[in-house]
Amino acid sequence: MAIAVEHDKRRKKILEKALAVFMEDGFENATFQKIADRSGITRTILYLYFKNKREIFTYSIKQLLLSVEENINTIRKDKSLKSVEKITSVLLIIIKLFEKNRQLLAVVLDYLLLLPKSDVNPEERVRRRTGRLRHFLSSLVIEGIKAGELKKIKIKSAHDYLYSFVEAAIFQLVVLKRKNLDELKEVIVLGVKQLEAI
Repeated sequence: MAIAVEHDKRRKKILEKALAVFMEDGFENATFQKIADRSGITRTILYLYFKNKREIFTYSIKQLLLSVEENINTIRKDKSLKSVEKITSVLLIIIKLFEKNRQLLAVVLDYLLLLPKSDVNPEERVRRRTGRLRHFLSSLVIEGIKAGELKKIKIKSAHDYLYSFVEAAIFQLVVLKRKNLDELKEVIVLGVKQLEAI
């Protein structure tokens, strides 16, 4: 049991160090050797934990998203919040995470732009990685409609509408290089209110 715990602890440390390498060097310029050096291990040992750079990158992103999911689940369970407040809070948490990790978003975009070279569909990859968030937003909308707090609208349309705020945040931070997303946060608050039942 202690060996498994130690293995998981080292793996987590490697992922944290790898994330720093990806943010500094970008996906394409990050190498297995740089990740091993930053982690204080050899490449051979690194191969015991991960088979390639892409796997490390994917796990690094997953690790980061796990903490966000914990916050989102706390909001979902909060009975004192109405549906509009829950949806707004979730979107604002995501936006804050993006502002804090703008370099990482740039690396993710870099990674997605490289995917077509390896015959991988970026849209499919993004859909797969954001499926849980999309499902979560949809479930909040369904709960709100059932409670009579939200308008009766198509769930897919509502979650596409809400997810467009997430995409707008990424675009503004990475492509437009905005310093903050205060204006978008105001738009989110107003936009989510549009779903409220009258």
